[in-house]
Amino acid sequence: MRTSTPKTWKLPTEERLARSALAYLERYASSAENLRRVLARKVTRAARAHDRDPAEFAALIDAVVARCLRAGLVDDTAFAETRVASQRRRGRSTRQIAAGLAAKGVDKSVIEAVLARDDTDDGDAARRLARRRRLGPWRTRGARADFRDRDLAALCRAGFGFDVARRVIDGDAEDDGDDGTATA
Repeated sequence: MRTSTPKTWKLPTEERLARSALAYLERYASSAENLRRVLARKVTRAARAHDRDPAEFAALIDAVVARCLRAGLVDDTAFAETRVASQRRRGRSTRQIAAGLAAKGVDKSVIEAVLARDDTDDGDAARRLARRRRLGPWRTRGARADFRDRDLAALCRAGFGFDVARRVIDGDAEDDGDDGTATA
């Protein structure tokens, strides 16, 4: 049986935090605030291991995040645009996307600007979600009318308005203008 030794935390320095930030950004796209939160969690664990106050290292975190911003490694607008495009392809509503970006620490003005430039409307996104989850006209099992209320509720829970959900669920699969084939 393998026994694990407890991790020994080193006190954070600007260089260690910069390496951690780079390692994180190599794997994940991030907003500046999200990167700050990731680094703060790392600092908190290390500071507690050494019986120090994590607030002592706040200036280091700010310096590393500022360095990443200056280097162009973190760009909230580009992050938001990428996330919006990805979430729209999955059939996410405007409300869901805005809430997700806000949770990642993107400023409200950036969210509004990016969503204003988005050319996909909630109707298209609702159709994508309904097709992916086989709701309404894309239902393959059972009578469509028997599941109407359940399908409407699923789209409303996903953040779509009732009118949008009703149009999608009561519409035809051919109404979306997409024959289901992917185009390049």
